[in-house]
Amino acid sequence: MVLKIANLAKRYAEGGEAVLKDVSFDMAAGETLALEGESGSGKSTLLHLVAGLDRVSGGRIEVDGADITGYSDAQSAQMRRRVVGLIFQQFNLIPSLTVESNIAFHARLADRHDAAWAAHLAQVIGLDAHLQKYPEALSGGQQQRVAIARALAARPRLLLADEPTGNLDETTADAVLKLMLETAAEAGTALLMVTHSPRQAARMQRRLTLSYGRVHAASPARHVS
Repeated sequence: MVLKIANLAKRYAEGGEAVLKDVSFDMAAGETLALEGESGSGKSTLLHLVAGLDRVSGGRIEVDGADITGYSDAQSAQMRRRVVGLIFQQFNLIPSLTVESNIAFHARLADRHDAAWAAHLAQVIGLDAHLQKYPEALSGGQQQRVAIARALAARPRLLLADEPTGNLDETTADAVLKLMLETAAEAGTALLMVTHSPRQAARMQRRLTLSYGRVHAASPARHVS
């Protein structure tokens, strides 16, 4: 399993209401899973915990066989460089770097830059003609493609995507998701995606719903407890 979550809980105030309550599920390598739920149900909180951007209040998270529950900030940062890729709505591209340099950025930090793989990603995702441009010269859909290629350039074991197409029109969103699924599959990367779109969730292998801090299977879902 590339991700194992057991009895996960998160609260932001001592004695306060838990945002997440006894959440348990896991994911195999290469698997795709949609995480659905109303606003405020804890979806983004769950992704932040898995990425090591926040601390759990209870339970355990294992990523690629390592228990990350007690990781320090430095250990979590190293995990994000080498094991976990992140994609957000905001793109978070570096404006002073070209498309080519943005794609290579995280892979270089992890000392895993593969120029041939990065060039292949750029070609597959439709950016090979834009490599020397800067983010400000790109459309929203093109910037999100850069973010996807950057996240996959280091061949992460797990890709976390928080509403990655939420700022895009429907046609562009569908095209970007198709590319994300295809390139993640080619890299052998598991994909956990938060989405409000039932159409996009239906394209994933499994669907889970967060409601009142608890997770429920929304479709046939092996490995869910």
